[in-house]
Amino acid sequence: MDVKEKADGLTNLFDHEKVNIKAIDKHIWALTLPSLIELMLATLFGMVDMVMVGNVSTASLAAVGISNQPMMLILSVFQALNVGTMALVARFTGTDDHRSSCLVLRQTLILAMLSGTVVSVLGFVFAQSVVTFMGAEPEVIPLATSYFAITASGAFFVAVTMGIGAALRGAGDTLTPMRYNLISNLFNVFGNYILIFGKLGFPALGVTGAALSTTISRGLAMIMALYAVHRPHSLFSLSTRQKTGIDIDLMKRILRIGLPSGLEQLALRTGQVEFARTVAGLGTTVFAAHQIALNVVSLSFAPSQAFGMAATTLVGQSLGAKRPDIAEKCGLETRRLGMIVAVSITTLFFFFGKQIAGIYTNDAEVALMTAGALKIVAIMQPLQSTQFILAGALRGAGDTRWPLFSTMIGIWGIRVVFAKLFISMGLGLIGAWLAQLLDQLFRSIFIYARYNSERWKTMEV
Repeated sequence: MDVKEKADGLTNLFDHEKVNIKAIDKHIWALTLPSLIELMLATLFGMVDMVMVGNVSTASLAAVGISNQPMMLILSVFQALNVGTMALVARFTGTDDHRSSCLVLRQTLILAMLSGTVVSVLGFVFAQSVVTFMGAEPEVIPLATSYFAITASGAFFVAVTMGIGAALRGAGDTLTPMRYNLISNLFNVFGNYILIFGKLGFPALGVTGAALSTTISRGLAMIMALYAVHRPHSLFSLSTRQKTGIDIDLMKRILRIGLPSGLEQLALRTGQVEFARTVAGLGTTVFAAHQIALNVVSLSFAPSQAFGMAATTLVGQSLGAKRPDIAEKCGLETRRLGMIVAVSITTLFFFFGKQIAGIYTNDAEVALMTAGALKIVAIMQPLQSTQFILAGALRGAGDTRWPLFSTMIGIWGIRVVFAKLFISMGLGLIGAWLAQLLDQLFRSIFIYARYNSERWKTMEV
């Protein structure tokens, strides 16, 4: 995306003295649609991954599920960079300060490469310890260890790609991340077909093949992301000939905004790990159903996440342009549009849960349990949409502490506690998902109250 083209778009939004709803809606959709397409396709590709692995064995499906939770915990380390980067770039874009946006990206890349290297090494070395801690059953441990060791080794690729994506989205370019992530996901599905089932002369590697395909595709995404910010006339024209020094003050600003979000993700992922361990105690069959439900639910996250990212960008840019009135309306309008999309998904989950589960597995018992969980997911959609989108708006303002408080209390104080309680009462998988519903109810109320306080309008970044 050309810098002038982006600047012209911002001018159109902020030129009006009064808040222009049509202009806001136009920008919301322009930012949301590429992110929504990217997230939906990535989720669908992830579902294809699970279907492919599930066709190997139930133990293979459980192995991937066991590995995915700590992998998401690893990604929370990089979240501290991404939110800080996105918020600062959005502010600088609102003030038309292209040079400062480039400086933010440079510091982000330095931090991403350092943290990515450390996490990759530790993940590979301690793979078996991690999956054992997760409560994997004996027949699952070797498969999960292989999968986790390989995917964790690619954390470096993920860190760099996520950092660049955050900067691009903060500047309002959601098309470029969509393109390179789409290509890498397509490559991943093709690689899965070859390496899992042994096609085109390759051996059938099962779960290990899925891990190799995932890691290679992540490396491809990183290469394309780096090219996107180094090519001429890009939004970030970073030249390899330019010196990249360490700017401690700017790094501190990135981390000051981002660390609460990093801690939020840490609280979320550790809570999800404990939540997964709690469900894993119900046995491999139940956990396989749980993992399928989680994989399907990630599809419902996509609209809320996409609108949440749009809210982050627009609120940050509006505050950078000294238009808190537009910032407030951007948050509320993004929530309204996101709610419409999210609620429309509920019918599919509520009435066709069993058929959806049947795509993943031939086990009738697993499909029935999954369908029950998806009915709860359908009820959860409006709550989930509210907290995702308005929390994104708060992050765009640099107000990252309240989403942290919301997540810590919701995950650990409600979801984990009530999951253990309900399961101990004999409610099984349904009890675990009822606990998740209570968590979403609390967080939606908490975040909505903070947004309505309007204190985020005066946050300094």
